Amino acid sequence: MSILERMNKAIEDLDTSTMEEILHDDFKFHFHSNGKSIGKTDIIEWVKSGDVKNEVPPRILFENNDVGFDHSIVKFSDGKRQAVMAHYKFQDGKIIFMETGATDL
Repeated sequence: MSILERMNKAIEDLDTSTMEEILHDDFKFHFHSNGKSIGKTDIIEWVKSGDVKNEVPPRILFENNDVGFDHSIVKFSDGKRQAVMAHYKFQDGKIIFMETGATDL
């Protein structure tokens, strides 16, 4: 199973132990919308909160040993929906960076 397949399954299952394993200790999640970044602990807590859920399984568009890209439709606990394109960078077999661009639906 690829890194993105494992990460997407961990998000779906709220599997924080797998997220801990897959995310590099220096992980940063960059929000394209506001220019802010959060780290590994913050993203795991956000996912664990159940605030964001994939409506359908994300579609992995490309993945190799260095980078990955996927597309998903997500729904937030406040009812908002977005189409999300995510870009990932990998280091040491783990996700070290993620940036998203989202369009409200």
